[in-house]
Amino acid sequence: MNIKSIGMIAGAVLALALFASAAVNNEPITKNNDTVIVNTAQICKTVRGFKGSTPLQIHIKKNKIVKVEALPNRETPQYFAKAKALLKQFEGKTVKKAAKLEVDGVSGATYSSKALVKNMKQGLEYYQNNK
Repeated sequence: MNIKSIGMIAGAVLALALFASAAVNNEPITKNNDTVIVNTAQICKTVRGFKGSTPLQIHIKKNKIVKVEALPNRETPQYFAKAKALLKQFEGKTVKKAAKLEVDGVSGATYSSKALVKNMKQGLEYYQNNK
């Protein structure tokens, strides 16, 4: 085999590995010890911010939200950082209380804010129906 063939095979193996790992990480619900992690990437495919999807990982322990993380997205970083601050309002609340929480959007980041809140609400609903 020549070097070009080896490089092509290595590239194909790497692409396959990346594809497989991406598929595993997009499972809607996973468990890490006693924490359930809800990934909204698949649940909220149609939820859009200003420039596209705004998926989240919602970490739930003993039916209480312990952490919410924004996953990679294409939103404008300076505006998205403002909108992302809304997610702190959900932390520490029970799933039931968080699902009913009314959250105002951030001025200047309205689309991102609404998308994050919708991801949160749909993620919590999915958790309640599939835990």
